[in-house]
Amino acid sequence: MTLPRQRILILALTALAATALLLMLWMRFQSSPGAGSNAAPDIGGPFSLTASDGQRITESALTGHLSLVYFGFTSCPDVCPTELQNIGAAFDALNGEDPKKLARLQGLFITIDPERDTQAALADYMPNFHPRIMGLTGSPAEIAAAARAYKVYFNKAPQDQDTQSYLVDHSGIVYLMGPDGKFLAHFSPNTPPDQIAAKLREYLF
Repeated sequence: MTLPRQRILILALTALAATALLLMLWMRFQSSPGAGSNAAPDIGGPFSLTASDGQRITESALTGHLSLVYFGFTSCPDVCPTELQNIGAAFDALNGEDPKKLARLQGLFITIDPERDTQAALADYMPNFHPRIMGLTGSPAEIAAAARAYKVYFNKAPQDQDTQSYLVDHSGIVYLMGPDGKFLAHFSPNTPPDQIAAKLREYLF
């Protein structure tokens, strides 16, 4: 084997090992049930996105609220609508408690498919869910920046001949952010609404 080929092989093996390590760390974070540990990871940060009504929304929208933040897309066949329904059901589970404290709750649904999820698409989609959940979109660069801040993975699947018919593979964690915009906890996919509501109650009451 020539020297250049040896170098190529070494580089390839190094890249493979690094990829495997990143995948292992990601799977460990994904698989942890319910809320995160006491050592809060570095999740969250600046973003600048657009709501379905055209209003510009930044990380300042988190101030003074308990926010459930979820990344998904409107063409998602099952996971995304299920998670949005769970967030809404968790909010509804707190009905009848202190209205002033409940006013601090909000949900943010950030698309990872800005090409299809325009303001108009979100305006049609979001009324299917709880009124406290706001849909946000932006340019591909703005969405990528927000996803990086929240350590969200997403990848557009290979397209068929119909360029508008594709899925987007993505992580499914719901993040609970505090009134100061800092990470408080996370919820794994399919966490029951009553468990989400119980965690919200800890911080509200």
